[in-house]
Amino acid sequence: MSVRIPADVDREDRIMAGFTARQVAVMAVTGLVLYGGWQATRAVIPVIAYVAVAVPIGVAVTALVVVRRDGVTLDRLLLAALRQRLQPRRRVASGQQPAAVPEWLSGVAHGHEAVAAGGLDLPAQGVAEAGIVDLGDDGVAFVAACSTVNFALRTPAEQEALTAAFGRYLHSLGASVQILVRAQRLDLSGQIAELRDGAAGLPHPALESAALDHANYLAQLGAQADLLRRQILLVARGPVRTSGQDSLTPRRRFGRPCSGGDQPSDGARRAAASRLLRRMSEATELLSPAGISVTPLDAAQASAVLSSATNPDTLLPPSAEMAGAGEVITTPIGSDWDLDTEEDYS
Repeated sequence: MSVRIPADVDREDRIMAGFTARQVAVMAVTGLVLYGGWQATRAVIPVIAYVAVAVPIGVAVTALVVVRRDGVTLDRLLLAALRQRLQPRRRVASGQQPAAVPEWLSGVAHGHEAVAAGGLDLPAQGVAEAGIVDLGDDGVAFVAACSTVNFALRTPAEQEALTAAFGRYLHSLGASVQILVRAQRLDLSGQIAELRDGAAGLPHPALESAALDHANYLAQLGAQADLLRRQILLVARGPVRTSGQDSLTPRRRFGRPCSGGDQPSDGARRAAASRLLRRMSEATELLSPAGISVTPLDAAQASAVLSSATNPDTLLPPSAEMAGAGEVITTPIGSDWDLDTEEDYS
């Protein structure tokens, strides 16, 4: 027996007339409030006058919970806008004092006086050499890149075999695993430069002309549209066992560290990292029959993934030499701009 799975698995359930439980609750509460107001004021306010006030309120509340923009209802967008408006405009690194706003910026920066208390607490504390992401009290995580499979072009028998192979991997899971599909901007400047540099060394003029034409086509394609590529990541996450604490006990609740527990030792973190490596090796073996190759990310690649996640509109090459949280980013030491500046102001 086949079961049809909806494309949007995160879609909320509809319980009445195509509305979700949240929408029904908001509209029901609004109706009760308006009905209670009419019962309380019908002796002093004419019905027509009350209807003229109640109908716009009911329509406005219904529109807020029904109308969507980018898949989000208007009431949630309104609440998000209010939270963003009430939050401080400046954030500083944890444990540091906020620097004074420059004079040239103080005249146009509104709301810069308020500073977020405690700083911005990111979940990732660091990346080890093997690509293990340290999540602090939340444990450790390991990231691997997965290849894709053209499922639609396979025969029904092949599709059933691929689905069975993927199902065996899902049934083998005993801990948290996340499958993340990311859309990234694609930069073809390196490939275009290689085509143009290597065109002169081709053995035939026709091949050289074809290589240059293809390079021009790629350059024109990148100028006309925003090129994107999909990256599928498999993230395995596990807790860190500490002395006197069960491995399944969460170290955080609602984003706040649990009190009353010792910090995990380096040995416990190494043991947790070894378990993640073993789990990733098992995933590689189980997903191989499905035509999916799993490639673990090293420290530089994992750092690039985390950096691009915080600023997805930039093209960040994988590099392990990125600046830390407490480092001040200036010009590279020994650069021409830096040398000229030292000569002018020394």
